[in-house]
Amino acid sequence: MKPRVLVITPVDHIKGVNEILESFAEVTYLEDPSQGEVSSVIEGYDSIFTNPNKSKVFLGSDLLVKGKSLKVICTASTGTNHIDKEFAAKKNLPIISLTEERHIINRISSTAELAFALTMTSLRNIVKSHNEALDGEWNYMNYIGRQINCLTVGVVGYGRLGQMYTKYCKAFGARVLVYDPYKSIKDSKIEQVKSLDVLLEQSNVISLHVHVTDETENMLNENLFSKMKEDVLIVNTSRGDIIKENDLVNFLSFNPNANIATDVIADEQRNRLDSPLLKFAKKSDQVILTQHIGGMTREAQEIAYSHAATLLKGFFSRG
Repeated sequence: MKPRVLVITPVDHIKGVNEILESFAEVTYLEDPSQGEVSSVIEGYDSIFTNPNKSKVFLGSDLLVKGKSLKVICTASTGTNHIDKEFAAKKNLPIISLTEERHIINRISSTAELAFALTMTSLRNIVKSHNEALDGEWNYMNYIGRQINCLTVGVVGYGRLGQMYTKYCKAFGARVLVYDPYKSIKDSKIEQVKSLDVLLEQSNVISLHVHVTDETENMLNENLFSKMKEDVLIVNTSRGDIIKENDLVNFLSFNPNANIATDVIADEQRNRLDSPLLKFAKKSDQVILTQHIGGMTREAQEIAYSHAATLLKGFFSRG
């Protein structure tokens, strides 16, 4: 008897994924379900196939406890903060993700490319300029930007994406500072700092490239914002939970020349409409916000989703 897989993320547009899943399983597709819709059907499935982008579903204890037949969760992502990992461990429910699939994720540069695109878009006031050009405004004085080869860019986290983003900034002539207490950087062209405070104080742009852990959750808070330049640009393509949003909004309110360009907000799966940053963005041009599109390119999705589906197939093939 084939395992039953419940897919709760859109995959029809991604070449090859349906074929892989249907080669070993009976598959049900719920393209964009609510928490309640998944809760009402989860009992009959052996596996969930998911991705945090776009999803309204948090795989928490209240949902997973109803999955009495669940044998594995598969997420086509490196991040797993859309899953209650502690409860899954108590339930002896393994999680398949791309976090350690280095040979695969090293081929995916989409999120780092977006981080750099957000950096340049914000530095050059492109969104504001475009919107006001449509209204007939044609006065460059309102959109004077910054030149990146005259700036210092601080990179927090020097993993795969932090390294890619650093390379892009260096190619454009920026001075780059890196803070990562778990890495030793050998490249003489990159300045590694031992103190996060030093990076915050010196950087014109601060780009975040870290996973959400107990150490990094709400890492940027009132204390650290107070160390930043009053016209800093913060770029976040990691996870919204790294920033304490109320403190961020207060910082932006008191520093009208500061900006954030972010692909993520805190607690996206459950409470994004209550996000203080989202509410602030509706009335301020200090925020550029995209809908967690970092890894959402045609090429990245084909690589990531197909490999996740193949890993899930291997799990069930091994029994």
